[in-house]
Amino acid sequence: MDSQTSQSSPAPEPPRTFQVDLRGLVDLLSHHLYSSPKVYLRELLQNAVDAVTARRAVEPGAPARVRLYPDGADGADGAALRVEDSGIGLTESDVHELLATIGRSSKRAEGLQEARSDFLGQFGIGLLACFVVAERIRVVSRSARTPQAPPVEWTARDDGSYTVRTLPDEARPEPGTTVHLVARAGAAEWLAPERVLSLARDFGSLLPYDVRVGEEEVTDLPAPWDRPYASPANRRVALARHCQGLFGFTPLDSIDLSVPVAGIRGVAYVLPSAVSPAQRAGHRVHLKGMLLTERAEQLLPDWAFFVRCVLDTDSLRPTASREALYEDETLAAVRDALGERIRSWLTGLAAGDPERLEAFLSVHHLGVKSLARHDPEMLRTMLPWLPFETTDGRLSLEEFAQRHRVVHFTRTVEEYRQVAPIASAQGIGVINGGYTYDSELVEALPSVRPGTVVAELDADTVTAHLDAVDPAEELALAGFLAAARATLDPLGCDVVLRAFHPLSVPALHLDDRAARHEQARAEAEAQADDLWAGILGSLRGSAPRSRLVLNHLNPLMRRISSLPEPELIGTATESLYGQALLMAQRPLRPADSALLNRAFIGLLEWATHGEEGR
Repeated sequence: MDSQTSQSSPAPEPPRTFQVDLRGLVDLLSHHLYSSPKVYLRELLQNAVDAVTARRAVEPGAPARVRLYPDGADGADGAALRVEDSGIGLTESDVHELLATIGRSSKRAEGLQEARSDFLGQFGIGLLACFVVAERIRVVSRSARTPQAPPVEWTARDDGSYTVRTLPDEARPEPGTTVHLVARAGAAEWLAPERVLSLARDFGSLLPYDVRVGEEEVTDLPAPWDRPYASPANRRVALARHCQGLFGFTPLDSIDLSVPVAGIRGVAYVLPSAVSPAQRAGHRVHLKGMLLTERAEQLLPDWAFFVRCVLDTDSLRPTASREALYEDETLAAVRDALGERIRSWLTGLAAGDPERLEAFLSVHHLGVKSLARHDPEMLRTMLPWLPFETTDGRLSLEEFAQRHRVVHFTRTVEEYRQVAPIASAQGIGVINGGYTYDSELVEALPSVRPGTVVAELDADTVTAHLDAVDPAEELALAGFLAAARATLDPLGCDVVLRAFHPLSVPALHLDDRAARHEQARAEAEAQADDLWAGILGSLRGSAPRSRLVLNHLNPLMRRISSLPEPELIGTATESLYGQALLMAQRPLRPADSALLNRAFIGLLEWATHGEEGR
């Protein structure tokens, strides 16, 4: 009788109730630390995986299992979830120490960062994250460090109360931990079987242990970028399929991101369509197999906005919420190393696969230009490939420089539109430097292509390339020119006579940034009160005014120059000025719009009077 009594398990002790102030911490977790309730499952998985890792450190042959059972034994109380692991387990003193420390840290929000770091991957804050979706948490655990000790049960509610008691051996025969959650009101969906499986696969697909939801496998190892493939083509197809499932697009290409010295393995997928440089990319980062974030924005250099990455690392440091990366020297070094991998991929395409490079640049030349402006070697490599808008068509800088002794460029799209048709007809090659990064790259050209002459094209340069009119002919038109100049002088525009091609262009409007600045200053001065007019007047510059270049070869221009009436000459000059502005696609000022209306009405009146005279 005594022998049988000594071999039986002791009766479970009655639970001892404790109170700790968790309300402030639970509120902080729910509303400030975590971006979504879904992180509760990541915390449960992380606790289980770290517990298994800790046990295998002392027992290399210990089982490595994590099992999740949605709507398990606690389902009668509402939606529930049970998570079992074969990890290191907890003792009763472990439970009290963790909860006591959490209670202290919860009294001040600023203590959360330190507490979160201390308990990363342990029960601590990670377990309490379950209160985001649960009203009650029950933990049954047996420590592998003291297997002779009975299992311990810890049950907590979101009001801050918890009970602790020991249980009979059969409640947990083997070391490890079981966590039971009962959903809080309105959170049942987060514990539903299909949601648990989806979240587990999202967070845990790269975990190194056997993780299952019921009988459904969660882990999918090796990672797609680490698997052997029959050929490079097969690898590209498999990775493209992985990208489609992960990010929702089929990539132009994939780039290996292996950095062994930093403990990083992964892949970058090249976007199939262009994106804005200002659009911050969201990258997926796994930390030791566990998904840390889907929105890592500082992982790559700013110029690499044309890729989306997924990688696993054991060297980067997470923030308190474990939903972002901590900006430190390690992250900066990793960012540089990953940027170098992408740069090497580009130079490899330039050297060995020009067709794929051209396909890439047709979509993402802006990203490469952003890199090349700070990287002379990349600019030198990409000279034959990067496309630019020029008067000779869409060409690379290398091809354009081979055609022209002087590489002229404009700094704005408006300036290019002003001069491109005329410059092309005069044999002047011009690059449109008004697009993002283009003028910077053109100016850097001599540094990577010695002997190249680069010059900004301004109004004086264009005018100098136009043929002068015979002095006698210009003298004969003195009266016409004087009337034309008087008409446009109030607009801050001079009138000059030249002969140029194409013959179909009667007039050309030319100015530069300095002239536009001076024009804006003069307009502001005219509209200001005496005080501000005096201040603006003191800022008057010596910049040349804009000019209307009349084409002496144009038949219409010749007819206009023979008009006898000064008033009619003025109307015709205003019409030529307006037409030249429209041809240059320049934004019209209110004064310009008024001039166009006045000229149009004047021409109608002249035509009407002429018709009446006939």
